[in-house]
Amino acid sequence: MSVLAARSWSPYAAGILIGLLQIPAFLLINTALGASSSFVTVAASLAGLIDPAMLAIPYFKSHVATAKDWWQVALVAGVALGAFLSVRMAGTARPAMSEIWARVMGLRSFPARLVVAFLGGFVLLLGARIANGCTSGHGLSGLSQLAVSSLIAMGAMFASGIALSAFFKRV
Repeated sequence: MSVLAARSWSPYAAGILIGLLQIPAFLLINTALGASSSFVTVAASLAGLIDPAMLAIPYFKSHVATAKDWWQVALVAGVALGAFLSVRMAGTARPAMSEIWARVMGLRSFPARLVVAFLGGFVLLLGARIANGCTSGHGLSGLSQLAVSSLIAMGAMFASGIALSAFFKRV
């Protein structure tokens, strides 16, 4: 059986491959892996299409000017496409999302799930922007560079994830 059609990959092999992806990122684009700026790049580009004056805002302008910004957009799109292709090639099926939402959150209606997903995504993105990076940026890139800020950010992310998991197990 081809490794691409396997039901799952070794987490060690996948981790090594992701770690090795840092090398071309630094050599070719002089940037590390990350994903949180991709939202700003796409949002600023779309806003610039509607009103070109939006691109004069320094925050937006700084996220649409370089190949680094579009590298992150391509990385995020590649992750989504890769996950889709992986599921298709392995022939794995997952339960319907409505079943997962009902079991984990107790939400059955689509509008309620939509609101909770949007709010959760907004909070996640806001936190990533405040922390100056997402889990992939801090966890993969920052820790590989031994950045103290990434060590603190990852510790906070794991601690809050464990606390939230414990909370949901009690509810």
